[in-house]
Amino acid sequence: MKIYISADIEGVAGVVNPQHGVMGNGEYERARRLMTQEVNAAVEGAFAGGATEVLVNDSHGDMRNLLPEDLDPRAEVILGKPKPINMFEGLTPEHVGVFCLGYHARARAHGILAHTVNGFAFGRIHLNGLELGEAGLYGAYAGSLGVPVILLTGDDCLQAETQELFPGATYAVVKHSLGQRSARSLAPERARALIRQKAEEAVRNAAAVEPFTLEGPCRLEVEFNSPAMCDLAAVIPAATRLDAVRVAFSPESPEHAVRWVNTLSALSSFLR
Repeated sequence: MKIYISADIEGVAGVVNPQHGVMGNGEYERARRLMTQEVNAAVEGAFAGGATEVLVNDSHGDMRNLLPEDLDPRAEVILGKPKPINMFEGLTPEHVGVFCLGYHARARAHGILAHTVNGFAFGRIHLNGLELGEAGLYGAYAGSLGVPVILLTGDDCLQAETQELFPGATYAVVKHSLGQRSARSLAPERARALIRQKAEEAVRNAAAVEPFTLEGPCRLEVEFNSPAMCDLAAVIPAATRLDAVRVAFSPESPEHAVRWVNTLSALSSFLR
């Protein structure tokens, strides 16, 4: 039984400030250790629930945050960037379920450090009319492979936002949002115990969870945080400009929608 873990950092217990996710300071070093420890808790729970293989993908920033020497040796890990499917690189139809670990609410939501893929570039992302954050966007890609999201860990706003998309999923709420940069958090040790428990439950219940799938042709609408970013995106021949800050695409699949979002995110570096 193969389990896939996509690990982000903003939803980790004790993480509340952008400094926690940016390399080059002591607070980041603490946060990446906490992230690695939560991943280990999830790996332990997955194996306790019956997993025979666990693949972990580092999904934050430049995607080299996890400390490989401290990871549970039973797991394999994907590090680095760029990679084709970014936050869900390495996921295959052979996986029975996905863990979204340390995830957060979408851009312009109330959650802690809420954003969608690239906080500089994106205000809102809609796929087939649904406003989605990272969990929803990548969850749709997983669903196109027939793989359900079975566990999400992070704050209470993440759960509120995604529960309709993943009604059979298990949640480990490790902190409650008090604002964009403040939280009431479980102590890390308690958070890891909760994640371990919920991971085991999620694997045992994986067969009962349905994938999140979208019907019909895809329509991707991206709202940017500035007209300048929209100017840049509108140069792409496949883009249709809708107004000063929005473009639309007609991707072939959720996978191609993810690829377009990541392409736009990479282009945004031109304006930084």
